[in-house]
Amino acid sequence: MSDQLSGWRLVIISVLMLVGAGVLYYFNQLGQALEDREKKYAALYAESVRFFIEQGLDSPCDYTFVSEVIAANESIPAILVSDGEVINIVNVPELIDSTKHFSPKERKAFEDEMILEMAAEHEPIEIDLLDGQRGYLYYSSSTTLKELKFFPYILLATFLVFGTLAFIAYSSSRKAEENRVWVGLAKETAHQLGTPISGLLGWIGVLRDSDGFDQTIGDEMEKDVYRLETITTRFSNIGSVPTKKEENVGLVVEETTTYLRRRISTKIDWHVTNSLPAEVLTKINRHLFEWVIENLCKNAVDTMAGVGELHVTIYQKPNGKVQIDIRDTGKGISNANQRKIFRPGFSTKKRGWGLGLTLAKRIIETYHGGKLFIKQSELEKGTTFGIIV
Repeated sequence: MSDQLSGWRLVIISVLMLVGAGVLYYFNQLGQALEDREKKYAALYAESVRFFIEQGLDSPCDYTFVSEVIAANESIPAILVSDGEVINIVNVPELIDSTKHFSPKERKAFEDEMILEMAAEHEPIEIDLLDGQRGYLYYSSSTTLKELKFFPYILLATFLVFGTLAFIAYSSSRKAEENRVWVGLAKETAHQLGTPISGLLGWIGVLRDSDGFDQTIGDEMEKDVYRLETITTRFSNIGSVPTKKEENVGLVVEETTTYLRRRISTKIDWHVTNSLPAEVLTKINRHLFEWVIENLCKNAVDTMAGVGELHVTIYQKPNGKVQIDIRDTGKGISNANQRKIFRPGFSTKKRGWGLGLTLAKRIIETYHGGKLFIKQSELEKGTTFGIIV
């Protein structure tokens, strides 16, 4: 299922990249077409200026059309230069704004700067003037064309922002829906376990009254039934605000591992090291915290196929937090799987549901404000899970 989702993600990303490339290409072509058109307008403007200067004001020619061409240029900034002197300036706001006052030196410096910028942007248009003089029309793209070049990037950035927000909203909604499903499943499981557990306790009482019944067996049976009650309580607490109280985490871990030793493979060598002082207390929900320790220990036993060493170390960090390291000598976790190990539904076991580590992480991080992580893992050498609370 996860591979199928990954495939769809790649398809969607590829389509989005193609759409983005298409948008950029389209606007680039559109900008190039407009730039070519402005270049023609600039050439026509230059020719009109040349004709106007060449004929002179006393010529009987009708200048109406030429004047209209010159006046029609309302967007393309242009500067006409002859023999190093500026003859005419159009559509340069800084130089035609009457409210701005330049000294002759400042104006000359600004004109030279604008001419250099225009020359770098477009090749100047050469014009034949009177008496064999040469003039050059420097021009730049209109403000509209310059803004158009940035428009596709603004458009894509807008799509990216709204797409990201939509994805976050969708992911949050989906995650919330998944959480409701798991919470509902957990509470229903707790409800269904209640009746048979009560019945088992009743049958144990009947067996204890039977002649010749070994009471030590009854004690062990009761321990397991009470353990079922604890599991029921854990499932019932999922999705609710857990009640927490001050506990010595080291003692809780020791008691949990002691219970597990007698019910897990005898070929596992347990090494529990508790260096946590008795006075160090941490607010935890005991039922849920024991569940996490059991889950990690059982996973470690499974990865070792029931044969190996399991090291559990409890100690206090310099910042006052308590850390529990659970290290096995199993087959380890690959780098690819380390990124997916806490995802709901991911499991390397043939019969696994892929919920244990997901719930364990939720219990530690959401309910206890701590951290559950893979501290170290090496293929064929083992894995160490770390818990900080």
